Amino acid sequence: MQKAFRKNFPILVLPTLAAYVIAFLIPFVLGIYLSFTKFTTVTDAQWIGLKNYAMAFKDKDFLSSLFFTVKFTVVNVVTVNLAAFALANVLSQTGKGTNFFRTVIFMPNLLGGIVLGYIWQVIINGVLAFSRTTLTASAKYGFWGMVVALNWQMIGYMMIIYIAGIQNVSEDVKEAAMIDGVTKIQMLRRIILPLIMPSITICMFMTITNSFKMFDLNLALTAGLPGKSTSMITLDIFNSFYNRMGYEGVGQAKAVVFFVILAVISVTQLMLTRKREVEN
Repeated sequence: MQKAFRKNFPILVLPTLAAYVIAFLIPFVLGIYLSFTKFTTVTDAQWIGLKNYAMAFKDKDFLSSLFFTVKFTVVNVVTVNLAAFALANVLSQTGKGTNFFRTVIFMPNLLGGIVLGYIWQVIINGVLAFSRTTLTASAKYGFWGMVVALNWQMIGYMMIIYIAGIQNVSEDVKEAAMIDGVTKIQMLRRIILPLIMPSITICMFMTITNSFKMFDLNLALTAGLPGKSTSMITLDIFNSFYNRMGYEGVGQAKAVVFFVILAVISVTQLMLTRKREVEN
């Protein structure tokens, strides 16, 4: 069996490797190159050095969208993980109805971002209608509207990961702690949380990256309105690339900067949380 696998390994890997190279690696490398050029199509690119990056950092819309995205990510990471862990702590117990509630809470994750955005746009505007205002009347409404929508979508998925972590904690460890007289709060802080750090690492990583990369909900809910005050960084990159004549290179430079920022934050988070992981 092993010999057959080794013999056919190149054939088995080739389709996936080819798809990865064609769909990701080549566009990624080409995108970095284009960020240093002025272009309208790939074939007419002219090298201009760091001018696109200089224009990107001089763009007030880009800087404001970056600040808005960071603020949104911080709020979303805290609210999603706290709510998901609280639900997981309750629904990790065996009992009647737990599987039903897990399924119901997880289901919003199955909805697509654009569809979810338009659904929540109708719901939130319906609520705000009592105050004779709309989601795009103020930046604060747009901000919290997106927080609510993304929380509703992500909490169920994070909850499932936390449930898996909590259920993986050894019952022997819990029983030993109870014999020693620990309280429920002490059990949570000193036993459960340290032992589910791998789950926390995964959930933190996913909430950070998904919040930073959010585009579809932003487009469907507010499209950056009013003005560009609720524009996430991904929407600003999209608008620079497709909606501003001659800004294709600047949009590509913004995309590279966005990739670097997200990579640095994600790697830093992984390093910090993995250091706190302990064996169960």
